Amino acid sequence: MHRGFELSLFDAAAMLIVLAAALGYLNHRLFKLPQSVGLTLMGALASLALVGIDYAVPASGLAGRVTRFIAQIDFHEAVMQGMLSFLLFAGALHVDWGEMKRGGWPILVLSTIGVVISTVIIGGGFYLLSHALGLAVPIAWCLTFGALISPTDPVAVMGVLKRTTVSPTLQATVAGESLFNDGVGVVVFTILLAVALGHEPFSLSRAGGLFAIEAGGGVVLGLAIGWIAYRAMGAIDDYQLEVMISLAVVMGGYALAGWLHVSGPVAMAVAGLLIGNAGVAHAMSDVTRDYLLKFWAVIDEVLNALLFLLIGLEVITVPADPRLVPLALAAIPLILVARALAVLAPLGAMRPWLSLGRMAPVTLIWGGLRGGISVALALGLPEGPARGALLAATYAVVLFSVLVQGGTIAQVLAWRGRAGAQPSPGTSVS
Repeated sequence: MHRGFELSLFDAAAMLIVLAAALGYLNHRLFKLPQSVGLTLMGALASLALVGIDYAVPASGLAGRVTRFIAQIDFHEAVMQGMLSFLLFAGALHVDWGEMKRGGWPILVLSTIGVVISTVIIGGGFYLLSHALGLAVPIAWCLTFGALISPTDPVAVMGVLKRTTVSPTLQATVAGESLFNDGVGVVVFTILLAVALGHEPFSLSRAGGLFAIEAGGGVVLGLAIGWIAYRAMGAIDDYQLEVMISLAVVMGGYALAGWLHVSGPVAMAVAGLLIGNAGVAHAMSDVTRDYLLKFWAVIDEVLNALLFLLIGLEVITVPADPRLVPLALAAIPLILVARALAVLAPLGAMRPWLSLGRMAPVTLIWGGLRGGISVALALGLPEGPARGALLAATYAVVLFSVLVQGGTIAQVLAWRGRAGAQPSPGTSVS
């Protein structure tokens, strides 16, 4: 640790890794909670305990020191420009393309139209709630909140799916939606944030064009870099070099997406799907396949642990304004209602020719977790009168999502199964 409590990047990474390992060990031995739930909960409790110690012993200054430490870790930058590319690629690498194709239409509709529906419902509801509670958040900022909180977090969702017993097709559908609605949500958020800041007036045609360029460009870039890597891996048999090629896809591809102004998250999801399916099946030896998948599994687990620990620790940075508590708590049922409508409306419209079974709605609604991406976007908001309200509401929703929904999804699905839910006949794939 350096003078003036200045930390180097290595210092911060070392402290977080040590803390994640220690708390992960404690959780594994004593509490046995899912890792995402355990680390988030213990991180949040540790932050709140420090605040409590500060109130009891003001001279300690512990909360202030921890706050300064957390402030030196740019969560928005760490997630959006660091962890996200690795986590999306690692997640997509393990999604079965064959099962995902069977849920292709629900994935496409839920990750696009579903995000827009959710954004509008949450934005309108948050506007009404804020005015009813005397906070009067402007509608543009309410819609911005809707955009940042609507996408389900692929990291949290895929972690939860590992503990469920739903069908492979439904698992692939939920995972696919979370991978792609993340990229779509970031694009929608970017458009609405520009409107909220007054940088440009809202235009449906301009927004649609920007969305098509960002999302469509992300798909094209992901296919291009994934295909190049696939061909390169197929031409050699050297597991060390092939793992390095996969790293080049993630780091170089995400940087290139930023330079081209296309969606990096979408590109990573597409590249991961291509390499994880065609690449694994046709371009790798058994030795390479084993090394590559295990390498990315370790990357996924380590970054997952750090991400959820940081989510818990960042609680200490939320504005301590009692007026925001009712609004933040009211946002939780609002998000659940919006998610239900955004899922049920598209699934109902597709029911005549496709059904994912009766387990699909509860899996998609209760399993639609929010996580680090929403927190990162909220923390990246510029200072202003609306920022505190949006940040407090985001944290309330994310903590509820990870701790309550993530901690109970297996029990909810088991209860639903015992209640006698059966797959729909005919075209059902559940």
